[in-house]
Amino acid sequence: QVQLVESGGGLVQAGGSLRLSCAASERTDGRYAMGWFRQAPGHEREFVTSITENGEATFHADSVRGRFTISTDNAKNMVYLQMSSLKPEDTAVYYCAARPTGTTEYRYWGQGTQVTVSS
Repeated sequence: QVQLVESGGGLVQAGGSLRLSCAASERTDGRYAMGWFRQAPGHEREFVTSITENGEATFHADSVRGRFTISTDNAKNMVYLQMSSLKPEDTAVYYCAARPTGTTEYRYWGQGTQVTVSS
């Protein structure tokens, strides 16, 4: 099973940018769809963005479309989340997740990284 480790979280002012990284223990291209989710205090975990196994399509929540971008570096087994124009409501713990090809659920999760956006 793939293991995922997120990094890059921190404190940023509103309007700023931040890039999160997710290191996978094995190659993900062709094997897993990769996604980013987030959970704010008192809220359920929500979908942020994802990329298909072949990297040809991405999907975004309406709340982040145009501001967040998911990408992969297959040579390094890395997944990134570039976040710009950050808002205080983006404050949450961000999780990287992997969905095995042919399945419908994200089965593997990282430990999360905290992002705090100050107003």
